[in-house]
Parts: sequence; C-alpha cells; structure tokens
Amino acid sequence: MKIKYTCTYWGSENLSAKQFLQKALDHGYDGVEINFPDDSAFIEEFEAELKHIRATQNKDFIFIAQQVLPNKTETLDAYCNSIEERLSMLCKLKPNFINSHTGKDYYDFEDNCKIIELTAQLSKASGIPIWHEIHRGRFSFHLKTLLRYVEKFPQLKLIADFSHFCVVSESNLEDQRALLEQVYPTIKHIHARIGFEQAPQVNNPFAPEWEYYLKQYTHWWKEIIAINKNKQEEYISITPEFGPYPYMPQEPFSLKPLSNQWEVNIAMKKYLQENLS
Repeated sequence: MKIKYTCTYWGSENLSAKQFLQKALDHGYDGVEINFPDDSAFIEEFEAELKHIRATQNKDFIFIAQQVLPNKTETLDAYCNSIEERLSMLCKLKPNFINSHTGKDYYDFEDNCKIIELTAQLSKASGIPIWHEIHRGRFSFHLKTLLRYVEKFPQLKLIADFSHFCVVSESNLEDQRALLEQVYPTIKHIHARIGFEQAPQVNNPFAPEWEYYLKQYTHWWKEIIAINKNKQEEYISITPEFGPYPYMPQEPFSLKPLSNQWEVNIAMKKYLQENLS
C-alpha cells in the first residue's frame, strides 16, 4: 500500500491557485487539500491548473476539498441548507474526496445524525466520498461520544486529527486506548499534526521537549496505516497540517511565529516518509 502526502492550502492564502499547486509539486507532494476561498476566479484557475498537472506531470495528483462553514448562530434547518449548498458546490469540482467539518458539538445526537444522513445522501448522489474530520466544535469532537455515531452509521468514514481529542480530554489519551482502537477502522485520511493536552499544535514537533508526543502520534498513525494495509487499500493519504497563527504560537509583542509553518510541514513529510514505510 502506498502512502501519499498532500499539501495543505492553510497558510498559503497569499498565493494564487497556480502558484500554490506549483509550490506543492516543487516540494514533492502527491496532491493538495484546500478550503476554497469565496472567489470564483480562484476556483476556475485551480480547476484549469489541476487539469494541466494531471495531463502533463502526475495523472494521479490528489485533490481533497474541505468543507468548513463559518461559525454563526443559526437554526438546524439553516445549517443543513448551508452545508448542503457548500457540499453540492464542492462535489461539482470532482475532488478525490471531501473533508467535511460536520455538525456542531452542542447539537443533539439526533440533529447531528440528520446532518450526517444528509451528507451521505449527497455523497451517494454525486459519487464523491464525503469523510468527516475529527475536530473540536463538530459532532466528532470527543472520542467517547463519537463512538455512538460510529455505531449508528457503520459506513461512517473519518479523518484522523487526534490533536483535538487530546485537547478536549486534556490528556494524551493514555487511559482511552481501547476507545481509540474502535475508531481506527473508520479512518481514511490522516492530518499529521502534533498537539498536546493544552493545545492542538506544538510549536515545533522536532524540538526535544515534544519527543514523547511525536512518538505517540507516530504510533497511532502506524496503527491506522496497518489497518488500511490489511484491508488491501491502494493507498492512504496524509496531510502534514501544522497551521499558521493562531495554531502556531507567536512571540508576545513582536508577533513573530515560533516556527516557520511551511518548513515544519516539509520536515514532517520527510520524517513520515522515513518512519512510516
């Protein structure tokens, strides 16, 4: 089974679509993961450049579309209308799959189930897989409560960002291994970012003070990869996803980032290529 690495658009919003895609190619990525701006010209340029890349450089270049709605007060029906509209637009772009930030942590179980069912219908109608990111603020925010959704929806597929579980539980999940193992089989894509008990991102995962966390996350990712390999999947994709401020800590007053986000993600890709094979 191949492991393919995709480049996050997060932090590269200053680049045009063509510049971003070319930068990802130049740094050895197998694809990109992007939350599109509300800019039709950008999207058109992205589609044209992606077509060119697949025709001339890498026919299997991966395109992951993100669905992330702005946080606002709204009724359940309004939320459902918004997510249906956004997902329908993304499905028309024909991504390999959609990473959906789905539901809300304070919605009732039944309300979040209604939203999950809506996404499943859209996926079936379009033929585009819609997978759901483990993330604070969404239906998937907490490990234990997530399992109830996994039980109700056996075909539910998730994107692993375990840093959010760690922050929500204020632990490195040492006491929740059995619960975590129940989530592993649902994982189809990995966000490779190291968090800890108090934040979803360390300042630099290769600093010696974060060695324990780097080893723990690497162990989790290896277990997910092994399960996908046993299923004889063709590949699994990983996005090194260290983010800019406010995920990246800054110096006070100067506001200087403590690490270079792009360089950390490149270093994470290199580390994973050397340690996950």
